[in-house]
Amino acid sequence: MEKTVSEAIEYRRSIRKFDPEKELDVNVVKKCLINATLAPNSSNLQLWEFYHITDKNLLSKISESCFGQPAAKTAKQIVVTVVRKDLWKNRANDNLNFFKSKKDSLSDKEFKLTQKYYKKVIPFVYKDFLGILSLSKYLFAFIVGFFRVMYRQLKRSDTRIVAHKSAALASQNFMISMAGFSYDTCPMEGFDSIKIKRILNLNSKSEINMIIGCGIRLKEGVYGERFRIPFEKVYYRR
Repeated sequence: MEKTVSEAIEYRRSIRKFDPEKELDVNVVKKCLINATLAPNSSNLQLWEFYHITDKNLLSKISESCFGQPAAKTAKQIVVTVVRKDLWKNRANDNLNFFKSKKDSLSDKEFKLTQKYYKKVIPFVYKDFLGILSLSKYLFAFIVGFFRVMYRQLKRSDTRIVAHKSAALASQNFMISMAGFSYDTCPMEGFDSIKIKRILNLNSKSEINMIIGCGIRLKEGVYGERFRIPFEKVYYRR
């Protein structure tokens, strides 16, 4: 039986060693990736791609590029979350087409707002040329910000962070969904990103957000009792 959300969150651990005898249902993992795409994301641009690795040869190559760490070496399947900030124009157009298809169910005001947002606001935030435009926009926002509330995350590094945050939210959706089926995962940041991009034949503008080993846990794959900072140290009610 599939777990509740709270049960899945409690069950999820970063598993460093997976059972070599137990396989994963590819379709279940794919379903969890569909759940990943339902994650909240900035401006609904969905600047992500998910590479579901099941081929043994690719698994071996990716494991080597993850320094042979156990979570990669023993994984039965691997998911690579990729950030595609370079696709912002395409994804903005996808949103525009969606709202055009729903025009009859929207008020004129709602429709005009969506058109303005994806035709003017998104290009203002994401359009850049060698970092020059983004710096100019940042300085513009800095000056305007003295007089009114202003969106400030306009540098190239800012929009990159926003895209990675959205991809990380999707990855978390995936891992919680996997836990719901009693499948285990381990998000890894220790990898050679250039080699991974070559293995997956990704373009130069793609960025690896996270590599997630997938399998069924071994007891020794849970590295100790879960520790969290006391909630009182991180919770502030104002």
